[in-house]
Amino acid sequence: MRRARWIVATLEGAVRPVIYHCMSRVVNREFVLGDVEREKFRTLMRIYEAFSGNRVLSYCLMSNHFHILLEVTPMPENGISDETLLQRLRAIMPESTVDLIAAELAGARKQVASGHADPSLVAKIHGRYTYRMHNLSEFMKGLMQRYTQWHNRTHQRSGRLWEDRFKSVIVEDGDASKTMAAYIDLNPVRAGIVKDPADYRWSSYGEAVGGGAKGNGKTARAGLVRALRGHRGVAADASFWKHDVSREYRRMLLAGAVERSDARVSRTGEVEIKPTRKGMSIEQMNREKQRLERKLEAFSYGKMLRCRVRYFTDGAVIGSKAFVDKMFLDSRQRFSSKRKEGARKLRGSASAANGILWSARDLSVRI
Repeated sequence: MRRARWIVATLEGAVRPVIYHCMSRVVNREFVLGDVEREKFRTLMRIYEAFSGNRVLSYCLMSNHFHILLEVTPMPENGISDETLLQRLRAIMPESTVDLIAAELAGARKQVASGHADPSLVAKIHGRYTYRMHNLSEFMKGLMQRYTQWHNRTHQRSGRLWEDRFKSVIVEDGDASKTMAAYIDLNPVRAGIVKDPADYRWSSYGEAVGGGAKGNGKTARAGLVRALRGHRGVAADASFWKHDVSREYRRMLLAGAVERSDARVSRTGEVEIKPTRKGMSIEQMNREKQRLERKLEAFSYGKMLRCRVRYFTDGAVIGSKAFVDKMFLDSRQRFSSKRKEGARKLRGSASAANGILWSARDLSVRI
């Protein structure tokens, strides 16, 4: 039997949103997702986002695979109202079907009010649909199945479209979520399709930059705001995008795009910073060195994002050391008794994130 997916129900003792990086490839990695196909996939993704109550923070649709950074939100403590339920159902069902469900709910409410039925009657009607909401597996299942049906019908094919089940990695909000968002948006840059991620149409950043003030452009900006500011309690509000969020994210995306002339590689293979001493006091030289060190750190991090980082798709959990250790302890049964702690250092192409991000899995550097 294959191992059960690692799903987090609670964080820090309270029900909170949980972020997952989800990824899947087409069977045999065939390049079958053209412009029309990617547009259809994005439309369905937004439909299931509206239905499920989850939030797409970042995404990128490529020719043979996709990435989605999904925030799975908890169901409200007292459930959702009839009005909210019907509104969400309209995203995936015909209006005629929703009208029938609305009539059924209205009839059940009348029976409860008259004392002829128990309140559980209404709860049962809600339960037929709400089990698919605020849920990672149901979101991905609905999206991938719905797209496969459309793709097979459109291209007159049958059978499985996606390679095995989708991968998912638990992502901490803060440094981990904004790093993962940037890694996802840089997919077309790594593939050599564009030099500037803003020029790629089927990604959250391309949509955020190129989209209008309303619709999906606004939705994409709201998702990225949440990815970068969620750890500060900022909601998915597109109005924050035009402030410092868009500038910070663009700096992150473009960091490492070009070499710095004030840094060089030594004979031993280490990067050195050598600020000029000419015309500088010792204090000025120290300040300049600190400035260049900060630039070099950002450059190294940016270079990492332009490499394939297997930890981001196979690391199980990505976040701070404390976060990964907590996830490890909360799911101790998933690991052997010999393992004593959860957090693992990132190596290889991900080593620039050492001390900032940690993984729940050790991965081979050469793979």
